[in-house]
Amino acid sequence: MASEKPPVFGMIQRGGEVVINLLKNVQKATIKPFIEKTVAIGSLIYTDEYSIYHSLEDWGYEHKSVCHSKHEYARDEDGDGFYEVHVNTMEGFWSLLRPWLRPHRGISQEKLPLYLGFF
Repeated sequence: MASEKPPVFGMIQRGGEVVINLLKNVQKATIKPFIEKTVAIGSLIYTDEYSIYHSLEDWGYEHKSVCHSKHEYARDEDGDGFYEVHVNTMEGFWSLLRPWLRPHRGISQEKLPLYLGFF
């Protein structure tokens, strides 16, 4: 039986660096400590519609999301022509990481953080 791969969870500050972490699962109880360690309380966090993010406001963060399932990928909330609500930067990161990792098939879970750090 193949071992379950831990999910890679990532965040990026606009204009900043990507922060990624291997988590045992993607559930509220697992991502909350990672977010609290990485993001200042009161910060505005942009996400997709995934339900694990519904508690962000309860945890002390501002939260805006786009709904990919309704074909929403960016939203101009104030009508100035700048689509400020989006997760395209992080989506772009994943779209580069996946094909970069693909040729390295068989990376051990022990070594995966090294590959992620190098990327």
